[in-house]
Amino acid sequence: MNAIKYLFGVLSVSLLASCGSTQKEQTLEQLDKKSAREVTLKTVTLGDTVLHITTQHIWYNGEQIASKSDTLKTLAAPNTWDGVDSTKTLSKVPIYVTVQ
Repeated sequence: MNAIKYLFGVLSVSLLASCGSTQKEQTLEQLDKKSAREVTLKTVTLGDTVLHITTQHIWYNGEQIASKSDTLKTLAAPNTWDGVDSTKTLSKVPIYVTVQ
């Protein structure tokens, strides 16, 4: 029985210690910009077309070693099963980013 109490005590202390040592989030100003990948997302509306533009710049040791831009075109109000709703537009759709 004493072994269980001892084990429970050790686990409790280790759990509390691990909760207290969280990593601090770095601000953008603190990041090393000499070696990084810079990604820019931009939305441009031209008439009834929306351009979703992604631009990437890859930096290594202070030198830009690669750069690429991609553009996806969509209708501003695509025709879906619900029909066309002129009040909804893809230029105002939230951006969801996944980093892997």
